[in-house]
Amino acid sequence: MLPFRSGRARIVGATGSCLSLGILCYAALATATGSPSPSPQSNSKSLTSIPLPVGQEAKGLVLPDFDLEGKMRARFEAVTAKRLDENHMQFAGLKMTTFSEESSPDLVIEMPVSTLDLTTRVITSHARTSVSRADFNLAGDTVRFDTVKRQGTLIGNVKMVITNAAGLTGTKPE
Repeated sequence: MLPFRSGRARIVGATGSCLSLGILCYAALATATGSPSPSPQSNSKSLTSIPLPVGQEAKGLVLPDFDLEGKMRARFEAVTAKRLDENHMQFAGLKMTTFSEESSPDLVIEMPVSTLDLTTRVITSHARTSVSRADFNLAGDTVRFDTVKRQGTLIGNVKMVITNAAGLTGTKPE
């Protein structure tokens, strides 16, 4: 006796292939519309046009942030990201890397839980946050970082460890 004598295998096979084709078309469309290309038209909107519906959560989200000249300003890598409303994103396990004018990595900011305001592009966290660079490590209980001005504020139980004082002051060690 045949395992699928009733013909159910053909129906499931046809449904499965249509579903697979639909998923592939959706993925191709999402890739074409959601790709972070450094064109001058999309640069100013690189962080504000995140293709994630309200209430939806994404895992392993990576977001680049480009300036008007097409240079990468920052890179956001989150374990999970959730769109709270039209103007706010919540991140868990966020690692934000900022880049210098020469496009080399500058600061690495790690936040366990944070919220990004998409209109002002200010990211805040009320959890212990660490900021590190080649010449120092900095940690504080609360952080507010403006991604446009590239200025941040750490508040509460702030600790800084300088590993290369000459790099901060611009003097040569004796």
